[in-house]
Amino acid sequence: MASKSTKGSSKKPVFANDLQPVKIAVIGAGNVGASTAYALLLSGLAAEIVMIDLNQAKAEGEVMDLNHAAPFTHQTKITCGNYEDCAGAAIVIITAGANQKPGQTRLDLLRINAKIIEDIVPKVTQNAPSTILLIASNPVDVLTYHSWKLSGFPQDRVIGSGTVLDTGRLRYILGQRLDTLWGEHGDSELPVWSRANISGIPLAEFYQTTTGDDVQQIMQESFHETKNAAYEIINRKGMTDFGISAGLVRIVEAILRDENTLMTVSMAGTYAGVQDIALSMPKKVNRTGAHHVIDIKLAPEETKALEKSAHTIKSSLDSLNQ
Repeated sequence: MASKSTKGSSKKPVFANDLQPVKIAVIGAGNVGASTAYALLLSGLAAEIVMIDLNQAKAEGEVMDLNHAAPFTHQTKITCGNYEDCAGAAIVIITAGANQKPGQTRLDLLRINAKIIEDIVPKVTQNAPSTILLIASNPVDVLTYHSWKLSGFPQDRVIGSGTVLDTGRLRYILGQRLDTLWGEHGDSELPVWSRANISGIPLAEFYQTTTGDDVQQIMQESFHETKNAAYEIINRKGMTDFGISAGLVRIVEAILRDENTLMTVSMAGTYAGVQDIALSMPKKVNRTGAHHVIDIKLAPEETKALEKSAHTIKSSLDSLNQ
């Protein structure tokens, strides 16, 4: 279903060892970038955070504000920089791009944000050839693949935030622990109900034996609320930023702590028989990036939904290449 990385995967990124500080660059000083930098500051994961934005005054303002929070959190060095300051960064997080507006899908943003990525990625890779790229700009799966092609990096070292946030939303909505959401971070994503469980008990069995509730209705309503969560938030506050910034920092943590944690991040590969795309599937995340581990058997209807999601991504990439 998914292919293992083959391009240069033996080359490990240069990481700070235990005696050296960890540096992280955040490109984009908008709501997501600023919230991510703030979440990083609170986490204490980075000794140095560099913020980069085309609007330097905005980046400077965010850095000033963050530095005023530092005395209450961690002694993290926070600076406003340029692409040369990506040198030595363990991870470069790209959040730059146009915001999703009410009524607009993530795929509507494709052409605008692809141009932005085309400007950013070569500058980053030139100055930080051994970094890990973490992409959050939407549509994240398409732009993850686009960033990988632009970077020349091995697949392992270009990671999209994927459906990590969606998985968190679904867990919150259900109020229990579920396994995952796979596919596109967008309208074609799919819930893998066949693998969902609560404390090891299959979800359907749990509800049937403990509540007698209509399991299918609960699943349908929970997924509908999850898939439309971003639109509901955007309609109310104009953007989403807290959830995705927390998700990005969780990915950063898994990388820096070499956790080998399974996370539904996006990475270039072959999925559901569709080649040359990036899609969110469970990947092992550690200090060298994201790695395919195992193909999990899906129910027939889930396999069809995954194929549909893969073809949606492929169509978007084809339209971008045209």
